[in-house]
Amino acid sequence: MSVAANQSDVDIDLGRLVAAVWERRITVALVTIIAAVAAFLVTTTIAPRYKGEARLLITAREPVYTGESGQRQPAEPNFDELSIMSQVEILKSSDLITQVAEKLDLASRPEFDASADTSAISEILVGFGLKSPVNSSAGERVLKHFNEKLDVYVVPSSRIVAIEFTSEDPALAAEVANAMADEYLTFNAGLKIENNSNASAWLGPEIDNLRQKVRESEERIARYRAEKGLLQVSDTETIAAKQLSDISAELSRVRGEKADAEARVRNVRAALESGQSDSIGDVLASSNVQRLKERESNIRAQIADLSTTLLEGHPRMKALRSQLADVEGQVRNETRKVLSSLESNARLAAAREEELVSQVNALKTGSAREGEESVELRELEREAASQRDLLETYLARFRESASRSAPASAPADARVISRAVPPAEPYFPKTVPIIIVAALAAFLLTAIWTMLTELLSGRALRPAEGAYEADAATARVDVPASHPAVARRAPRAEPAAPAEPAAPAAPEVPAARIAAVTGAPVQSERRREQVSVLSAPVEPKPEAAPVVEGSFDFSVEAVADQLLADQTLMAISVSPEGDRGSLSAVMLARTVAAEGAKVLLVDLTGSGCPTELMAESRRLPGLTDLLCGEVAIADVIHADRLSDAQIVPHGNANARRAMRAIDRLPMLLDSFAEAYDLVIVECGMTNAASVGRIASRDGTEIVLSVVDPSKEELDAALSDFFDNGFEDVLLMTPSQYPDRPGHRRAVA
Repeated sequence: MSVAANQSDVDIDLGRLVAAVWERRITVALVTIIAAVAAFLVTTTIAPRYKGEARLLITAREPVYTGESGQRQPAEPNFDELSIMSQVEILKSSDLITQVAEKLDLASRPEFDASADTSAISEILVGFGLKSPVNSSAGERVLKHFNEKLDVYVVPSSRIVAIEFTSEDPALAAEVANAMADEYLTFNAGLKIENNSNASAWLGPEIDNLRQKVRESEERIARYRAEKGLLQVSDTETIAAKQLSDISAELSRVRGEKADAEARVRNVRAALESGQSDSIGDVLASSNVQRLKERESNIRAQIADLSTTLLEGHPRMKALRSQLADVEGQVRNETRKVLSSLESNARLAAAREEELVSQVNALKTGSAREGEESVELRELEREAASQRDLLETYLARFRESASRSAPASAPADARVISRAVPPAEPYFPKTVPIIIVAALAAFLLTAIWTMLTELLSGRALRPAEGAYEADAATARVDVPASHPAVARRAPRAEPAAPAEPAAPAAPEVPAARIAAVTGAPVQSERRREQVSVLSAPVEPKPEAAPVVEGSFDFSVEAVADQLLADQTLMAISVSPEGDRGSLSAVMLARTVAAEGAKVLLVDLTGSGCPTELMAESRRLPGLTDLLCGEVAIADVIHADRLSDAQIVPHGNANARRAMRAIDRLPMLLDSFAEAYDLVIVECGMTNAASVGRIASRDGTEIVLSVVDPSKEELDAALSDFFDNGFEDVLLMTPSQYPDRPGHRRAVA
């Protein structure tokens, strides 16, 4: 079912390339050996270089004890990435490098000041202009060479800074790296000591000035208190406030006593009026009343005893009752005395209250005046307190900075975790790796040059091998009674009578045989017979399939069933008769859509006949617009106005401009085939060579849409496809000729 085409192309002969390298193996070997020897000689002439490395850990450090308290101070937060990079730049600073260079006297070494060579040869070269004269100072030259040999970097994912120094002397390489680390520690500690010293120098005069201001403020407060009489008995109370507080407390107490006395008077008076004075606590508390009550109880006891033997008129009974009345009268008199005492206490409390109220009022008047004067006093006190607090803060900072001004009191914010040692082996040049790399590079370059020479000469190119083979057809369980006709290149056979047309609308194929695709209801594979469409007789081959004469269905419905049964991805329709055959492609798309499949018709005709039949308007964007890049791929797909099929119209862009991007067409068709069950490409009147540009995809079927062709036209069309490598061609013709009445209805 697949469409294949033999293409003329060339392939690279890998065997020939390897053989060419092997033929020139002596040359390749000589070049490799020469490169290795040259690398060895070069490495022996280069002075070995040694690298010394010291490592620093950047971390915040504080002295163990700072200030006068002797308390251990917490360390500062860890350095962030930017702070670490700042320390790296400090290590690369010119001042630090200059100090190390002067300390180690590097200017006296030729390695750092090679320009200082004033030999006769150098002077001659300078005189002839072959060497530039030395214009920079010795320090600048040393600094330049030092920077070239120094490498400072941060170890990834850490706060460790590595200091690497390269030198021809291994001992010097380690010495310079260690000197850089020591000088950095000294520099860092010096910065902290300098900061503390500057702080102490600034705080000294400020503290003296603040002390004078605090003294003056306290003197103003004392004078103001004396002038205004705002004497204090404590830190927060004055004498007037204290007096007012005490008198107020005494007034509250007196008022309580007064209320209590008045309540007791009312209670005693009420009891006296009701004759129930026995229940009054103040009355019972009197000693006289207690004696009288005791005497009364005795008399009552005697009366009770004698009443059992004597009558009321007895003189003894009369005497006892007379004594009882006298005692009760005395009790009432004592109760009146208690009432007078309570009333006297109440009057005394009221007088005391009045006196205290007058004193409180006088003190309130004085307190109001004193409150106004206290406003200014508090302002003076606030000013003195603020200056006193600032003085205490400055004194604490001064003591702290003074304790850190000593050279040993401020450690650097870094420590050496690895000191450099003189390396035993040079890091450059590595003789063995350099020789191996040079030899391998020479071998590869020579081999590549040899292969390129063979390719450019054409000796390593050979024709490509490949043929288009027919795919196996997909099985179908139900086979209809009639089958679509498939034209194939047939083997040569004996002359045979022409086959009768299968349908009323089928074209006659003179001097040709059409083979039917036969099958059974349970057969899983379909097999197509080769059919000769040549007018001349052909000789049969032993392996050729037999030719079966019979009836065939060339209708659009049969071709649609065949394409769906074979699960064809793309059908390329060629219409030698022009728009008459294009109508059949429209009918085929609508028939496949009626079967429930997703079908897309791509209009590649020059006339735009499918677009006119299916699209709402001929002005819709289409294929030419897509090839010109004016629209997106989703904008060129439109629905058929009479079915569920979809169409990519011809388009409105310039056809010549669209043909410049014709190489994109196979890619676009592949995209359509991925999204639809079947893509029908209507090419109109074209030839097999043009179809071959888009028919290279597997699962592509060639459909020859004819209406009423002559024998010569049909033979020429089929021969054109066969000669271009297309082995399978489906023949399709409508049941009604388009030039007959009602052909438009058939298309619809």
